[in-house]
Amino acid sequence: MALLNIGASNKDDAFYRYKMPRLMTKIEGRGNGIKTNIVNMVDVAKALARPPAYTTKYFGCELGAQSKFDEKTGTSIVNGAHDHGKLAALLEHFIKKYVQCYGCSNPETEILVSKAGMITLNCAACGYISNVDMRDKLTTFIVKNPPEQKKSGKDKKLRRAEKERLQEGELADEEMKKSKKEGSRKKKDEDKKAPKKKPGSDEEEELSPVASQADDEEVAEDEDDVQWQADTSAEAAKQRMKEQLTSVTTEMVMLAEPEENKPVDSPRVGKSDIKEADIPKLQELSLHDKLVKDLKGKIASGCSAAEAASLVLNKPDPPLDVMVAYFQALFDGVSKDLFKEVKKSKEYLEAVVQDESCQKNLLVAMEVFASTGVDVSKQMLLVLKFLYDADVLEEEHILEWYSSKPSPLVGAKAENVKKAVEPFIQWLENAEAETETE
Repeated sequence: MALLNIGASNKDDAFYRYKMPRLMTKIEGRGNGIKTNIVNMVDVAKALARPPAYTTKYFGCELGAQSKFDEKTGTSIVNGAHDHGKLAALLEHFIKKYVQCYGCSNPETEILVSKAGMITLNCAACGYISNVDMRDKLTTFIVKNPPEQKKSGKDKKLRRAEKERLQEGELADEEMKKSKKEGSRKKKDEDKKAPKKKPGSDEEEELSPVASQADDEEVAEDEDDVQWQADTSAEAAKQRMKEQLTSVTTEMVMLAEPEENKPVDSPRVGKSDIKEADIPKLQELSLHDKLVKDLKGKIASGCSAAEAASLVLNKPDPPLDVMVAYFQALFDGVSKDLFKEVKKSKEYLEAVVQDESCQKNLLVAMEVFASTGVDVSKQMLLVLKFLYDADVLEEEHILEWYSSKPSPLVGAKAENVKKAVEPFIQWLENAEAETETE
């Protein structure tokens, strides 16, 4: 069976490790009874770590058809004749909404349903918690049929350790019983071979069964009183850790040195102590500068607006940071002619705005660009009006951005930016009030 990379953005990555089988469909029946059978829905859902009932229900919701998944037979049925390509495209939408992390696009996520009925995706790779859009039809089905929670790795390890300890204890008890039986047999054999003594003699008392039984009890009591102690010194702990690790992991794990062996922190280096050869090392690019350099290089190479948008939306870095870097990469060095450059690059801005969060991030990116470095805050009114007229930015998000507190990324000139766009904001509010009165 052919395997595909999970996520459309990773289809050309030959080294991507998250795979899933290709969707297989079969149209059955005729007339009003025609239906589409997803043959390998169980295998696909298993690769996505989602219940097959979720994917089947998602197809039914998006196609407006009745759907059913039989838990006993593992058959997935959607009423009507549906093209394989259409179902494959819907599966990609399902992966993007309910499988991939919204932060790093990694499919290693777990669906969690809160007591309030909110659905989130908890990413095991980066720890990001993605909030699922509750307006989607499938969310009601997930809330009513929540997935089974996975048992944590700690619980599994504890249970495994308890089983191992019980098995070791049982083996030790069996060996002790065998040794006692062998010892008692040897004593009986020796007693049989030994010559009989006269009654009343001292030797008879020493070899009497009563005396031997008392001796056995004393030995057993002595064995019970023995207290086993483990060596808790640092050297013994290191030795035990090395014995438990394999030859490969021993090289990877660095055992902590005692405080006596730790080197003393060196004093802070002053400007006079820095050599010219060390200056490039101290001036390494920050995360923001690296993003700007990467995006700027892609745009300069002549990539289309769709390719640039795909690059931005699929970056594993935080979406707001990527949007800020993208805006700076488009208009870096532009000051007086920002409005003209924005009009020329309208396609690049329009392609990257896919949802509400993208609009909010773009507004913050514009504010950051206008308030740090080059003073272009006076042109923000024209830029904002142009993007509003071009349907790139919506009214509600513009007003929400204006009334919110400045982002931590915004510089000291944030007040100048919002003062410059204040006439446009007033015009939007007046227009909204007029529509409400009408």
